Amino acid sequence: MGVPKQITIRNPSPELARKLREISEARGESLNATVLRLLDEAVGHVERRERLRRYATWTPEDVAELDETLAAQRIIDDEMWQ
Repeated sequence: MGVPKQITIRNPSPELARKLREISEARGESLNATVLRLLDEAVGHVERRERLRRYATWTPEDVAELDETLAAQRIIDDEMWQ
């Protein structure tokens, strides 16, 4: 079975419906866009994408920190190898 093109949410509480409308109006987006964004955030898709983006785009400071950490691990303790 494929991914549904439409999902219906029935009987939201008046408070939930009001809050969703407030959020969508404040963001200048449709109610549907707001609900999709909030659901996406709730299931972690946005967080995972952000984490992947962060790992895929290193700053020069990130590279320097990694190099420094690796340099400390590359020191050979001669006494241990005798």
